Amino acid sequence: MTDTTVKISDAAIRRRMLREFWFYFSQNRGAVIGLVVFILLVLTAIFAPLIAPHDPTQQYRDALLVPPIWQDGGRAGFLLGTDAVGRDMLSRLIHGAQYSLFIGIVVVAIALTGGIIIGLVAGFFGGWVDTVIMRVMDVVLAFPSLLLALVLVAVLGPGLTNAMIAIAIVYQPHFARLTRAAVMGEKAREYVTAAKVAGAGNLRLMFKTILPNCLAPLIVQATLSFSSAVLDSAALGFLGMGAQPPASEWGTMLAEAREFILRAWWVVTFPGLAILVSVLAINLMGDGLRDALDPKLKRS
Repeated sequence: MTDTTVKISDAAIRRRMLREFWFYFSQNRGAVIGLVVFILLVLTAIFAPLIAPHDPTQQYRDALLVPPIWQDGGRAGFLLGTDAVGRDMLSRLIHGAQYSLFIGIVVVAIALTGGIIIGLVAGFFGGWVDTVIMRVMDVVLAFPSLLLALVLVAVLGPGLTNAMIAIAIVYQPHFARLTRAAVMGEKAREYVTAAKVAGAGNLRLMFKTILPNCLAPLIVQATLSFSSAVLDSAALGFLGMGAQPPASEWGTMLAEAREFILRAWWVVTFPGLAILVSVLAINLMGDGLRDALDPKLKRS
């Protein structure tokens, strides 16, 4: 068999796997809707400067707490109204998508990378190494995630960067335990034994041989952690420990609008809806990924 034939065969296998994945994913209509909403969120974040009608930090002193356009007193220039200092709500919500996407990507990247390394080491070597690492992870998991993130931010100092680091540290044990379980199930299989006989070293066995076969549950966990990161960062922002004003992060917007909740419902409702829709869409997409990637859940 020539190299060209092998490449064509590999490409055909990848196309078949992709079609199979999309078939099972598309069976879950909620997941498809979540994927569409998530794509819209990504496009909104990328093209925010072009889509937003105003600068999110621009204050219009003659337009304080203007209601949405469909309510009495609304203005055509401010479709979703303005906040207490005259900033356009729609523009701030659009730019807030950038914060949510950036927070989710950074938190998941840090937690996933650290969790994979820790879980690989614990699951591959076992023994006292596994015991020590897992007991440390158990200690971290013993604390409520938001409370632990709040304590870490209090130690590191308020701010978006420190909030992302704190949330990533809190989520790392989830990836570590999931990776460890997958590695322990894979390392006794025949293909790993064959790689050992062929002379593969520990690093090659861990990262080249075993890890690729453990990615399916990690992808699902990364998707769900993405939505949790958005939610927790909004919570920290609401408590004043995350992104700081005048940032247009949705949790920070909620914190600034607390005192106007009875006078101007829109300054609280729209950021809350943005968080709700984003987190719900990502969770629905994660459910679809679970169905499509887990052979046990695939329907015949």
